[in-house]
Amino acid sequence: MLWQPSLPQRYLDTTEAELGNAIEARRRELGSKLLILGHHYQQDDVIRHADFVGDSLKLSQLAAEQAPQRGAKYILFCGVHFMAETADILTEDDVAVILPDLSAGCSMADMANYDDTVDAWNSIQTALRRAKSNQRVIPITYVNSTAAIKAFVGDHGGACCTSSNASRVFQWALAGGETPLARGEKIKILFLPDQHLGRNTAKLHGFVTEVDAAATRSKAECALWNPKLENGGLTEEALVDAEVLLWAGHCSVHKLFRPEHVVAARKDKRTVLVHPECAQEVVDLADLAGSTEFILETIRAAAPASRWAIGTEVHLVNRIARAASEHGVDARILSDCQCLCTTMYRIDQAHILWCLDQLAAGKVVNRIVVHPQVKPLAQQALARMLALVSSRRSTPMPVD
Repeated sequence: MLWQPSLPQRYLDTTEAELGNAIEARRRELGSKLLILGHHYQQDDVIRHADFVGDSLKLSQLAAEQAPQRGAKYILFCGVHFMAETADILTEDDVAVILPDLSAGCSMADMANYDDTVDAWNSIQTALRRAKSNQRVIPITYVNSTAAIKAFVGDHGGACCTSSNASRVFQWALAGGETPLARGEKIKILFLPDQHLGRNTAKLHGFVTEVDAAATRSKAECALWNPKLENGGLTEEALVDAEVLLWAGHCSVHKLFRPEHVVAARKDKRTVLVHPECAQEVVDLADLAGSTEFILETIRAAAPASRWAIGTEVHLVNRIARAASEHGVDARILSDCQCLCTTMYRIDQAHILWCLDQLAAGKVVNRIVVHPQVKPLAQQALARMLALVSSRRSTPMPVD
């Protein structure tokens, strides 16, 4: 996590209403030079100022598309650090991507760092050589990862994925990725950094996961690589046998949803709709699972008087529920626990106004710049994904 200096006291002493008015005044002053992007998990006071609202990749693509059209020179990305990095990767060098609070990171992205990934790669390759195994490893990283991890994946023939297109990227990898399968060759997938999206996607492709193996006592085809343990906590035999290696990372928000929450929602006669960052036990019990866009589209199309329980971040669910109520749809969050993205919550009106005041004074603060040696490799990983599928298509994840 980067360090964010404390704001001058005057920003902290200003009311939310005054902050909002001051932001609007600065926006008028900066005009078309400024584009503000708001992630779905942001507070309403932040979303109100956004030119576009969406998920991380969609917003980064909009930044690349809209900046030249509008003549924007500053992208204020109200999200977290890896999202601002992706926007910097996809936009031109003369566009400054700004993160209002540098301490707005992502715990999931931070669970996979570059050095640990290199160590894991070397251990896997060593195990395969010793076993004389004809396996080729293709890495896939969720877009919720650092630029360094995207670059590693791009440099090793892999691709990024989103929760919408993870299944399609899995299929691409299993077919050999950029290089057609050689005779007798097998593919091993290394999936970073979210074990749950990886596990749920692997199950869609017929791989027996650790969860299923524990229940049926059949051999697991997935294995969990824990970077905190020697050799990932795996024997070399398990490392060679596994067809999908899942990185031991997770989303702190979606991890909070539990099977008992699904059971309670069913008793309340609610259809359960969850994000695939939830644990497999939750996804398996749910009625539907899919990306943020899929969740939004499903509730928009829901029949009046239908009742829903949604397993994703609370600010997004609250906005979904308010909009749904206008159409007679009853939607609520799956759990009453505080399912809040705390790092996203660091972005607020005070930090936005501080950044805009600095811009008005001719100073760019909190600019996120991806290293020039990292950027082209990360672009490769993103480009391979974008060549496969449209990130704007929302695909449900079938559940049992």
